[in-house]
Parts: sequence; structure tokens; C-alpha cells
Amino acid sequence: MKLFDNQKSYTKHPSVITIGTFDGVHVGHQKIIEQLTKVGLKKNLQSVVLTFFPHPRMVLQKDTNIKLLNTIDERKTLLSKLNLEALVVKTFTLDFANLSARDYVKTILVDELNAKHIIIGYDHHFGKNRSANIEDLKRFGKEFGFEVEEISAQDIKDVAVSSTKIRNALSEGDITTANSYLGTPYFFSGIVVRGKGIGKQIEFPTANIHIKEDYKLIPKNGVYIVRSSIDNKNVYGMMNIGTNPTVDGENRSIEVHFFNLNKDLYSLNLKVEILNRLRSERKFESIEHLKEQLKLDQEQALEFLKRYE
Repeated sequence: MKLFDNQKSYTKHPSVITIGTFDGVHVGHQKIIEQLTKVGLKKNLQSVVLTFFPHPRMVLQKDTNIKLLNTIDERKTLLSKLNLEALVVKTFTLDFANLSARDYVKTILVDELNAKHIIIGYDHHFGKNRSANIEDLKRFGKEFGFEVEEISAQDIKDVAVSSTKIRNALSEGDITTANSYLGTPYFFSGIVVRGKGIGKQIEFPTANIHIKEDYKLIPKNGVYIVRSSIDNKNVYGMMNIGTNPTVDGENRSIEVHFFNLNKDLYSLNLKVEILNRLRSERKFESIEHLKEQLKLDQEQALEFLKRYE
């Protein structure tokens, strides 16, 4: 897959395009992209996804509370695995948002991306104030020489429902539902930073993960079973998301204890996949009680992993 960080650098090869945020790149999105690549092969067109960053709400509404399933780098990585020929990431700006519908179609889709076939949802809106719809796009298609293929109402519903359900499930700690819609384990990536060292004192050393993108959705506080790749090997462990109330913690943190791993992880960039949830975070009467619970958590996690593999 070729990556273009702006549409002006695109190679101008005649293309079949689909357009959207594709947050999560879940099973609904994958179905649309599968159709995109099929059309590309059949018509000898380059299959292209046009996506946007920052999210329009970040620009138009200055929404600093928006939470996304993927960072832009994660989205690029996930889309690269779907047999796409090109991904174009358009920087979303106020100037772009103010383009008229016709200017957007003529300048971006036709002149720069050489669109010959566009696959889009029946409820797609575009142009300034999102004033144009799919019927307008079909009219532009006749004018500029491209075909418009409508994604069915049911497929659009599946995509919308999936995105909403994934976000809601993660906010509720329901990893099983989230992962079923994603088709793969939910994950995040971050740098291992130094913590307070309490885990090491109680024989459960942890890697403290710092995620720089504040718009990345972090699941509900609790204890989870996780997997990472370290030195090209799958390593499993358990993770706590929360404030560590037993030791009077105040700030939310992400801490991972890897099983049977003796390695300095500081400054490493780790991808952490979440496989299952063990329990809610809680305050224990003492450090010893916490330690006993962690032993039980580990036993439960290892039992789960026997079945998982």
C-alpha cells in the first residue's frame, strides 16, 4: 500500500475511491474495503481510501473530549493490511471545510485523485456545511465522468452500529464485544516510562505506559489480560488501568505486568493488545491484600491463556 499524506502527491492513476474516517477499521469497514478492492481489480482502477485527520469535530467544534479508537498512525497500519493500493490522508482544515461541494469534487476527487468510481454511503454528506448528498455526487459523476456506487442502508447501519458499540463496550470494559466487532484485539501503543516502583516492591513489576495522543480511547478502569510483542516474541501479562487506590494514587495510569519476563523495558514503544477483562479496580485494605489478589489475577489470566492459544 502506498501512503500519501496529502492528495496532491497522489500518482493520478485512475482510481476507485471510498471516503471516511474509518475509526477502528472494524469488520464493517473491512467489508466496504473488500468491495473497493474487488472493483479495482475488475475495472483496472487503483483502490484508494481517502481519510481525514484531524477528526472534523476537532477542527470545527474544537472538541478536545472526542475519543477515537485509533490514532492516525494506528489507522494507517490497520488499513495497510487490507490489500489497498493507496491511502490518502487529507489534512482537515477550516479552509477545506469551507470548500463548496463542487470544488471539493472537482479539485480533490477528480483533478487530484482521478476518480472513476466512488463507493459511498447513501447518507454521505460533503461540501461546506455538509450541504451536498449522494444525489448531488451522482450528478457530479455525470458531469465529470465517474460512477457512484451506493453502500446499502444495512451495510451503513452495520458500520455505524459497530463503531458505536465498540466505543460503548470499551467504556464499559466489555472487551469481548469490542474485539468481536473489531475482528482483532483492541490495542494501544505507548512509551514505557518510570513509575513509583511499587509493583517491583510487591514482586509484580510493571511497565508504565504513556500514550501521547490524548484522543485515544482508553477502556474502563480495571484489570485486563494483555499481549505484546517483545524481541519478536509474544509476551503475555495483566494490566491495570486506574488510579491505584490502595496506595492512594490520584492520577490515572496504565501499568502492565508481563509474565516470566526479566527485561528493562524503559523507553521502549510497546503495542499492548487487550484480550480479556479480569475485574474492576478496587481499593484493598493493605498492600498484602493487594498482593494476594494479584496472585489470584495471575492464576486466572494464565488459565484463560491456556484456552486462548
